[in-house]
Amino acid sequence: MRAILSVYDKTGVAEFARGLHELGWELFSTGNTQRVIAEAGVPVGSVADMTGSPEILEGRVKTLHPRVHGGLLARRDRDSDAAELAEHGIEPIDLVAVNLYPFVQTVTGGPVTLAEALEEIDIGGPTMIRASAKNHPWVVPVVDPADYDAILDALRAGGVDAGQRRELAAKAFAHVAHYDTAIAEYLRGEDDLLPEQLTVGMTRVAELRYGENPHQRGAFYTLDSVRAPVEGIGGFEQHHGKALSYVNLLDADAAYNLVAESEQSAIAIIKHTNPCCFAAGDEGVAALYERALNAGDAISAYGGIVATNRPIDFAFAAALRDVLSPVTGGRMFFEIVVAPGYEEDGLEHLKKKSRDLRILTVDPGDPRRPRVELRSTRGGVLVQESDLSEETAFEVVSEREPTASELADLRTAWLVCKHVKSNAITLVRDGVLVGMGAGQPNRVESARLAAGGAGEAAGGAVLASDAFFPFPDSLEVAAAAGVTAAVHPGGSIRDEESVETANRLGMALLTTGARHFRH
Repeated sequence: MRAILSVYDKTGVAEFARGLHELGWELFSTGNTQRVIAEAGVPVGSVADMTGSPEILEGRVKTLHPRVHGGLLARRDRDSDAAELAEHGIEPIDLVAVNLYPFVQTVTGGPVTLAEALEEIDIGGPTMIRASAKNHPWVVPVVDPADYDAILDALRAGGVDAGQRRELAAKAFAHVAHYDTAIAEYLRGEDDLLPEQLTVGMTRVAELRYGENPHQRGAFYTLDSVRAPVEGIGGFEQHHGKALSYVNLLDADAAYNLVAESEQSAIAIIKHTNPCCFAAGDEGVAALYERALNAGDAISAYGGIVATNRPIDFAFAAALRDVLSPVTGGRMFFEIVVAPGYEEDGLEHLKKKSRDLRILTVDPGDPRRPRVELRSTRGGVLVQESDLSEETAFEVVSEREPTASELADLRTAWLVCKHVKSNAITLVRDGVLVGMGAGQPNRVESARLAAGGAGEAAGGAVLASDAFFPFPDSLEVAAAAGVTAAVHPGGSIRDEESVETANRLGMALLTTGARHFRH
């Protein structure tokens, strides 16, 4: 039996080679892999000896030879293949262990020229992997050092069975596809987010407790990219609490995406991906949390996900533990707390709240970095650029100008509205979310829900709508509740009716020119 071992990641390769040698295998290798194996005292020949051809072009061509690929691709159950091997003096190869040049590490590790990047594109390695995986009924393809021990165990027990070979082959093709995806993304450039043919590379980082429901399986993958590092919820670190589920991570992502867009200190409590409590301001997050809870939907907040864009400190941890529900008077229960970091005393104090509370820290990254979102449909996948629009120039279309405090609240309401399911209406007063309507088939119903949820707090609040007002009825509902100003994208054929209604009601009305549907 003969094997080729040629790996960039040398983890465990000497021990794997020793195990194969002890089983009577003849080993061949290249470059540094051969040196590592030889230094471990394991007999190993060079691929150049096998092929009778030296490495050329500074190592660009080492294994691209009929004596390699004939030995890998020959079908052992075909007499004609065996006859051709004999005619050309080629011996079969029964195992290949290969992993690839560090292309991703090179292009993401700092400034790199195109020439330097191209030198890290492996050619011989993927070719051997694909050949051995194609011929896996007779050749064992190995791309992951974590599989070395299991393969040795199988060989010692009599051989690698068909099921294990097929699993290794699938893993091998996925490994090469992931590698090629990174190269294609790098060569496309930063602006071509939606090419004609799109492949994505993902790595499973966690098997979840369950999917959206307990009877559904679930897993969490990072979306691997050479242009955008893994950040946000994609790179979470869990410090405490139970294992996560699909919905936990979906809500945690929604919560952190909201606070990450705020330049001020911010706190959000999310339920079913919608914010039920939110506050932003210059004070500490402990004070913001208390304001958000007291003015927001504390009933919905129970069992929700808390996120902040500031590190967990002791004051915040104490507030999460000790501030009581303004509705029930009891302690609040939360599934997850997400923050960009922590102070040690704050983290330790927060752990005492509940043994089940999941505490996550994330790398905030750059919330303005271009990225794509994927959503599966039956038989397809929808892909879009993430909604990174950030409108700062609001146009006043009413007779009355907003006051400075109204304008500040309108900007906060507009930020929060972007993260609410359509049709979205948000009411904000003094930097705090006081009412929210989400996911309704019509906008006026969302306005009624927001006003009803806010109650007396709607008096003096402002309103944001994620899309234009098709009729002025939403403004009339808001004004009746005490709302004094509103912002919407504008663009309806009935915009003038809304302007006239705002003027009649004494409201300030602004437009943004951009909508933020979120389905």
